[in-house]
Amino acid sequence: MNDNEKTYKTLAVAGAGNLVLGIVVLVTGIVCGVLVIINGAKILRRKSDIIF
Repeated sequence: MNDNEKTYKTLAVAGAGNLVLGIVVLVTGIVCGVLVIINGAKILRRKSDIIF
């Protein structure tokens, strides 16, 4: 295996890792956003019960 093949393999592994990491971050962001919207809707629904 020459240097070009090693470099190609390294770049392929790094690219695949970055792709997986990007997908995980995207899914996590979407899930967090949905949870925030749900919790906000619950608070707005009970707004009249909240007294400061």
